Amino acid sequence: MDLYHAGSRSLQDRLGVRDLADHVGRSVGEGIRPVAAAFLELQPQLVLAAADPASGAVWASVVTGSPGFVRATGPRQISVTGGPAPADPLTTALATPHTPVGTIALAPRTRRRMRLNGLLRPTPRGFVVEADQVFSNCPKYLQKRETCETVSGRLAEPPRRGTALTPDQAGFVSAADTFFLASVRTGGADASHRGGNPGFVRVVSPGELAWRDYPGNAMFLSLGNLTVDPRAGLLFLDWTTGRTLQLTGEARTEFGPDGERTVRFTVAHTVDTPAALPLRWSAPAYSPANPDPDR
Repeated sequence: MDLYHAGSRSLQDRLGVRDLADHVGRSVGEGIRPVAAAFLELQPQLVLAAADPASGAVWASVVTGSPGFVRATGPRQISVTGGPAPADPLTTALATPHTPVGTIALAPRTRRRMRLNGLLRPTPRGFVVEADQVFSNCPKYLQKRETCETVSGRLAEPPRRGTALTPDQAGFVSAADTFFLASVRTGGADASHRGGNPGFVRVVSPGELAWRDYPGNAMFLSLGNLTVDPRAGLLFLDWTTGRTLQLTGEARTEFGPDGERTVRFTVAHTVDTPAALPLRWSAPAYSPANPDPDR
């Protein structure tokens, strides 16, 4: 599969960064290098992006486990032990052979992240992803969190589902410094990270969010996907309580006269799960690259 499709290329050409994108794209491979394999085995969580095979809705989700629950088991393959909770909107997708899936492993302590996209195969203990894209991203806009603890004995609470944000959820989004974006293309999916100081995601209304697309690596994989397929999923984490807020809907990119980009996301469905994750992280040190969200 080509790294860049028509959607990504259209944005690169519009902004005059095709040559830069080609240069950055040389770092993308199909294989998992030893340093990447070692990084994966240290991570306690993995973010996933896929489309539900029944509804077609695109979601971002997260799975957790003791370090080693994600590991490279071949030159182009990762194996994941476990999976999402039964009520998670991606449960069916992650049990369906040949589902295109995007993954991102993020280490807040070191501000490193690694993305691996490919096709999924269920296994008796979880699932495997056969990679067609493997690459790392720079630490820009990634908040640093020094410590992480795993709690036990959490009370399982059913997710709260809706079709628009409640006032509490709107406050949660407005206070977020990080979220994950799921997007899809023909035969593929992508999970990416978005970060900034609290307030960088604006709640326009209970049914619409907006955020500035900060300068990045010029690849435009996510926004390129959205150009050809507006379906998208967002995942917000409460790093201190384990709460997750998953949204699905459609996203579009608006361009200002100076080339500044704003992404607008229309909410179709929400899944809000208290204490969904066992991980409890320390307070963040915000990235020095984060722009002022009030500008």
